[in-house]
Amino acid sequence: MTCANRMGRTASHVSRLALGACAALAASAALAAFPGAAHAQQAAAPAPAAAVAPIPRAEGAGPPLWVVRDADSTVYLFGTVHVLRPGTAWGSDKVDAAFASASDVWVEIANQDDQAAVMPVIQQHGVDPSRPLSSILTPEDFAAFDKVAQANGATGAALDAYRPWLAAFLISMSPATNAGYRPDAGADKTLMDRARAEGKTLHGFETADIQVRLIAGMSEEAQIAYLNHYVRNGDGVVANLDQTVAAWLKGDAAEVGRLNRLSTRDVHEDIHRAALIVRNADWTDQIETMMKGSGAAFVAVGAAHLADQDSVIDMLKARGYTVERL
Repeated sequence: MTCANRMGRTASHVSRLALGACAALAASAALAAFPGAAHAQQAAAPAPAAAVAPIPRAEGAGPPLWVVRDADSTVYLFGTVHVLRPGTAWGSDKVDAAFASASDVWVEIANQDDQAAVMPVIQQHGVDPSRPLSSILTPEDFAAFDKVAQANGATGAALDAYRPWLAAFLISMSPATNAGYRPDAGADKTLMDRARAEGKTLHGFETADIQVRLIAGMSEEAQIAYLNHYVRNGDGVVANLDQTVAAWLKGDAAEVGRLNRLSTRDVHEDIHRAALIVRNADWTDQIETMMKGSGAAFVAVGAAHLADQDSVIDMLKARGYTVERL
């Protein structure tokens, strides 16, 4: 596979999943700079879509759902997992009812499949021949990276010009895919398809371009730590994802948060900031704007944004809102 083809495949995953299709909520903790007013509330007009099959019902109460209300506004908050095995049973009556009541649906990125938008950003911020990986990794770390790259159909030399964050994305994609996880089966994609089929207005909190710029803007130290994490722990990617999905299906938000931190805050504080803190603060601003309006909205974002430390829920509560778990 040529470098261009690899980058095309990587662009598809970045734009679909933000932080790649691997460690459960590493995917959901994907990266985005503070969009600000210029990027807020990008809306995708409803497009004709085929009817969406019913979501298989979860055992028990299923994944958690929260709500924020005032006199004339209701915002539901649902944490998702971006990649699931087809047929995963995560549906529930409470989610169906909340979704049905909302005229607007908010997700992380509304146009997940737009490779044309993200590819130039990846090329600009993900490749730097003047600072190859072989010059910034220790010889031992580069040898380990080369071994993992070969297992993914590449070599360390072929990926030497990649920045550490992009190299990490590339090598972290395969384990989950090989284990049967698919973005098309993820909760986000399912809910987006349903929104389009039902004529709801679909909004994105941010863009893939914003996300790539934020992860690429992390310190080189953090990027190297991120790459080395996946080089050393690649065998644990699927186990972490399996455990995260199991906790999510049981509604165990605390365990979802703990598992997410294994691939974010526990690796480097910059990753936690890029993946969650900056993005969550921006999303909280946008949700606060929703609350100043009227009507019902359904927010579906990676579960770590609602379950982990510095969550959207924490930030809303700090601003005086009452957030109720349903």
